[in-house]
Amino acid sequence: MISKILSLIERVAAYLLGKGWSSSTVEKEFSAALSLLKQNKVNLCVDIGGNKGTYTEQIIKKVPACNVVIFEPAETNVELLRRKFSEAPNVKIEQCAVSNEVGDATLYSNEDGSGLASLTQRRLDHFGIDFDNTESIKTIKFEDYWKAELKSQNIDICKIDIEGHELDALAGFGEAIKHVSVIQFEFGGCNIDTRTFFQDFWYFFQEHGFELYRISPIGLIHIPRYRELDEFFSTTNYLAKRK
Repeated sequence: MISKILSLIERVAAYLLGKGWSSSTVEKEFSAALSLLKQNKVNLCVDIGGNKGTYTEQIIKKVPACNVVIFEPAETNVELLRRKFSEAPNVKIEQCAVSNEVGDATLYSNEDGSGLASLTQRRLDHFGIDFDNTESIKTIKFEDYWKAELKSQNIDICKIDIEGHELDALAGFGEAIKHVSVIQFEFGGCNIDTRTFFQDFWYFFQEHGFELYRISPIGLIHIPRYRELDEFFSTTNYLAKRK
């Protein structure tokens, strides 16, 4: 009985700290990202791993004049995005995955258009999920796109949600990382499959001049230093703000 009570307290405490607080929080996530911006005007946002467009919907709802670039590799989702934003000239959709190299890759998932889709074939047998659905896709380095298509513009907010490959995408930013004000990224169970750790994110952002925050139901929680307790493998959202 005592162990059950302690487990409940542990879960509640983690939840209040934002650990595992991820479902249906997109509106709060974008609002939190906005709160870290110093300037009032938001000109350019990038949505890496757009899926079905819920994050971009929040962007154009709160800042209608903002230009948005969505990167989404899955054909099913790209078709949906094109329909959803057909009357939004400020939204550009790019059918590719953002990574640390340019080339061809395989997108694995449990079904077409899945929000679980990843460049890694995840092992989700413990959830009863078959991850054998595949799709051939293209990958790009963000730095190349930023220079060629965005003309090296400053980026206000960049959201990265690509199921365990966020670090790969960040590695491909190159010089562009110096021109992003706020980056939102996800960390959780998918990082078990890709063998990446919160420590990797901590040092990446520290070395590139960012400070980290965890998004939680009680507000933003500043993370001034790395702790092993932060290795929490249940979907959690973070913000990195340029110092």
